[in-house]
Amino acid sequence: MIASYQALSQNRVNAALDGLFTAPSPELDRLYDAMRYSVMNGGKRVRPLLAYAACEALGGVAEDANGAACAVELIHAYSLVHDDLPAMDDDDLRRGQPTTHKAFDEACAILAGDGLQSMAFSALLDPNLSSRDAETRLAMVHALAQAAGPAGMVGGQAIDLGSVGVKLDQTALEYMHRHKTGALIEASVRLGALASGRADPIRLEALQVYARAVGLAFQVQDDILDVESDTATLGKRQGADIARDKPTYPALLGLAAAKDYAVELRDQALHALSAFDEAAEPLRQLARYIVERRN
Repeated sequence: MIASYQALSQNRVNAALDGLFTAPSPELDRLYDAMRYSVMNGGKRVRPLLAYAACEALGGVAEDANGAACAVELIHAYSLVHDDLPAMDDDDLRRGQPTTHKAFDEACAILAGDGLQSMAFSALLDPNLSSRDAETRLAMVHALAQAAGPAGMVGGQAIDLGSVGVKLDQTALEYMHRHKTGALIEASVRLGALASGRADPIRLEALQVYARAVGLAFQVQDDILDVESDTATLGKRQGADIARDKPTYPALLGLAAAKDYAVELRDQALHALSAFDEAAEPLRQLARYIVERRN
């Protein structure tokens, strides 16, 4: 089921994203080419899938979450462009292709990331992508800003950069990853729920518990794959975290215990959805996929 749902959702969000990268003047062609390259060169689209699935879990129509799906993918893409820069992780491969600063240049990559970040908020306010009322859109913008900024993803990246060669305990490691990776995943679920027009406090709370669990599970599985997978499968350099002496779950807990922890987090996510009906099945399938994926 998840493969067909993933393909359908990927096609939906890709069609919506594709319309955002037409340069308004020839002078901006290269910048827009770099932004398009950074977003449209593959990717699992996990965050858009979560947005669509959360919307549908509350009885909404998937297309109502197009703005949310585009916004979280644009923020994710911008973060990857900047993370790959020489001043940060200095990576030359992303999704099996040269990173944006390699395909273009460093200055263009920085500007492309900046452009994608602002474009994400425009997507939430675009009536062609999001049909919700002004109050709901404002709540969505606020949620994304909190998740993407220094209280969320950017803060987590700052902690990550400061943790190279440092031995973190599990509490500190989880604090970092709940910000760096988890915050945007939590926002994906929340934005999708708000896009449904049917969000209520009780079900939003349950979805937040679900999202916190899958957000951390995603990072634990990423750390496992950095040990077990290979560069061709991952589409990025395998063993990069080990080479940079970054704190990871396998290094802290051991590989077998890290796998057990990913399964525990998956089960926490599934339990959070126990009061939801079959409309939440894509969310359940995504929780399983996140800890079973191989890239």
